[in-house]
Amino acid sequence: MNLLVTGGAGFIGSHFVRSVLTDALDGLAGARVTVLDKLTYAGNFGNLGPVAQHRRLDFVPGDVCDAALLDRVVRGHDAIVHFAAESHVDRSILAAAEFAMTNVVGTQVLLDAALRHGTGCFVYVSTDEVYGSIETGAWSEQAPMSPTSPYAATKAGGDLLALAYHRTFGLPVVVTRGANNYGPYQHPEKLIPRFVTNLLSGRTVPLYGSGTQVRDWVHVDDHCRATALVLLQGRAGEAYHVGGGAELSNRELTGMLLRECGADETSVVTVADRMGHDQRYALDDSKIRRELGYRPRTAFAEGLPATVRWYRENEQWWAPLVID
Repeated sequence: MNLLVTGGAGFIGSHFVRSVLTDALDGLAGARVTVLDKLTYAGNFGNLGPVAQHRRLDFVPGDVCDAALLDRVVRGHDAIVHFAAESHVDRSILAAAEFAMTNVVGTQVLLDAALRHGTGCFVYVSTDEVYGSIETGAWSEQAPMSPTSPYAATKAGGDLLALAYHRTFGLPVVVTRGANNYGPYQHPEKLIPRFVTNLLSGRTVPLYGSGTQVRDWVHVDDHCRATALVLLQGRAGEAYHVGGGAELSNRELTGMLLRECGADETSVVTVADRMGHDQRYALDDSKIRRELGYRPRTAFAEGLPATVRWYRENEQWWAPLVID
């Protein structure tokens, strides 16, 4: 199988690529991978370091908004896994236009190229944030989208466009909507790596508001296994939730990170809450469990210490990226 992976030098995308090229994903052994990545601040070719010289890897620097480039790159690929996105909520509040271009226009340009070249499967990697906040219970895949942030709104736009290309043109599109990811190689703008790198550097960590916001956490390895299942077995025109089964408030998570890093509450600084901050995300992932046999394998009690250990041992990777 020939795979095109957009955003394949980013956090989740690079893990997916490394997993494919090390034959760690069932059904994708021997697959060739073309990575398309713009290499913005969050895309780092170093994330592909362990497989950078692999004979089954081709790397193309470029933007998903570049129609001429995509017309050349998409040709000959059996499937596309579309990870490429602007993904940081805080940045989207300050610069929404960049998010609209990449997450909506870029997705549309890529869908057009896939349609022209008869791509066999198009996986759009979305997010639980498209639904907005839920007080109790969990969202099903049929729940209406009600995004709060510009980031979530643009991901919802790409999500709906992808499904529309299936319904209008018959393009074999499948969508994943995942919980909060964590693991190695995640840029330190995100909560877990930011808190870990700050604490390892002897700095304080900023906790938004009361810290009572609740998120479900899924290890990036589990997310990538789920993505492979959806690619190979998912039903065209369907969306699948990818949960982690680790629902925690930000304050609870902060306490765990303090303990893992040998710090205490004096390292926590309460800061003004983010504008439009959703209180709780929760996904009902029974569909992917029932239809595709997905189960998260990495328990949070094991995955979090392993993630902290990775950052502790790889300061040369994150030190140049640390945010004030």
